[in-house]
Amino acid sequence: MRLKSIAAVAATAILGAALGWAAAAASYQKTGVVKEVSTDSFTLDLGKEEWRFYTDGGTAGKEAIKAGDKVTVTYKQVATKIESKGAAKAPAKKK
Repeated sequence: MRLKSIAAVAATAILGAALGWAAAAASYQKTGVVKEVSTDSFTLDLGKEEWRFYTDGGTAGKEAIKAGDKVTVTYKQVATKIESKGAAKAPAKKK
């Protein structure tokens, strides 16, 4: 019984560490001026381009931003759906 408890604790610790590392590794930042704010998103002017960021209930600081503010946004890129199309076709060789 004691061996099973130790194994369960070890597995939980390893899983937690792996999830923590994966979450930390996928974090990015952009700094710019807020151009537009809506209830669930805002547009950030980065100079040469504009990016739209979407927010949800867990987004810290979203209630304080307004157009004209200079902000730094920390974000993650997360896939929400993956649809396989099969193997890519190799380009035809020129003769």
